[in-house]
Amino acid sequence: MSLGDDHESSGGYGGTGQTRTRLPDSGDAFGDPRRRSSSRSLVTVVGVVVLLIAAIAFANRGDGDGSSSTEGSSGKPETSATAPTGTQPVKSKTGDIATGYAHTEQGAQSAATNYGIALGSADMYDLDKRHAIVNTVYAPDVATAQLPEFDQVYSRESFLEKIGLTKDGVAPSGQTFVSRVVPVGTKVTSYNNSTASVALWYTSLFGLSGEGSKNPVTESWYTTTYQLKWVDGDWKVTGFTQKDGPVPVGRDQRASTAEDMSKAVEEYGGFTYAR
Repeated sequence: MSLGDDHESSGGYGGTGQTRTRLPDSGDAFGDPRRRSSSRSLVTVVGVVVLLIAAIAFANRGDGDGSSSTEGSSGKPETSATAPTGTQPVKSKTGDIATGYAHTEQGAQSAATNYGIALGSADMYDLDKRHAIVNTVYAPDVATAQLPEFDQVYSRESFLEKIGLTKDGVAPSGQTFVSRVVPVGTKVTSYNNSTASVALWYTSLFGLSGEGSKNPVTESWYTTTYQLKWVDGDWKVTGFTQKDGPVPVGRDQRASTAEDMSKAVEEYGGFTYAR
């Protein structure tokens, strides 16, 4: 999930344009992060993770190659609800992340969803936890190549300062750092015995909750398409592309207080598995 200044993207939701992904360099770090892009190279594509995108959008305030969805006789895209089945969703866990997915389309959807949740979590801002997540969800060769890139981005003090975290990536005293991916649905865009492409539509929560926070928790909507590979008996991420939306019309609801938001984050644990 990719950063850079003056991102240009072609095609909104349902568009067919292709874009590029690049990491921020030292002098050109934080442009408009709400524009996502893609790259042909694994080393470039996997450059930055999902929720980091929302993070940059927050700091500034200011498509992949999967095949298109199938269409029925009416000309409308066919949909497949995420429903319970008799298939065991996962066989094991690595740390807090579910692993051991079925070698099926459903297994690929579960993997993409659960991996997206992990990559969008606040744990990505902790060095040891970040390494554990990346080594778990990415294919081994991709993880090895990308860990230095992840560390460079997540440890950059100028970035951490903009989103209100300390140089160690933690929230100031009296505040709660919120970074969560909340899945809405998935769609398999391509599948064969060794690879899969799964689009994950989700909303993200990101910000600092607590008295004195200058970056209150806000929501954003994205669709991220994960490229997965069957490696050593499990699905692993090899790359991804991302775009904004679909974004629903917001209701006229009063925002919760910082105290209520902090309490909710502490009391309601995030989901760690799908299906």
